[in-house]
Amino acid sequence: MNTVLILIIGIPLIEIYLFIKIGSQIGAFNTVLLILVTAVAGVAYVRYEGFNTLKSGIGQLVKNELPVYEIISGATLAFAALLLILPGFATDFIGILLVIPITRKMILKKFIKKEKEKKSNDKNFIEGDYEDLTDDENKKI
Repeated sequence: MNTVLILIIGIPLIEIYLFIKIGSQIGAFNTVLLILVTAVAGVAYVRYEGFNTLKSGIGQLVKNELPVYEIISGATLAFAALLLILPGFATDFIGILLVIPITRKMILKKFIKKEKEKKSNDKNFIEGDYEDLTDDENKKI
């Protein structure tokens, strides 16, 4: 089965299950209030972390360095903000993990390590030297 299809079906099922379980423990009003509070507080914290990432990226540019980590971190923060805005406890948990700098760094290192391993295993190229012979032929004529 396609991974995207599993995610489209699985995430709402997990969220509904968590709504029912948590709602039965703390009540419907408190559940809705908790979802709203996590969305507002999460987006505010994402904004704060986004400004920190932007400041760090500008510092890298001033040093004439490419802010690769800051670009990836900024995209991750945008995705985390989307997850925090979506109603649900599982998406909020994943969003919070992506917002906190320590866990974000750990998650990004894991993905970067996988990509480096994947690229090092690709041997779809041949190394060699070449010599341009067209210039020598034109001189002889």
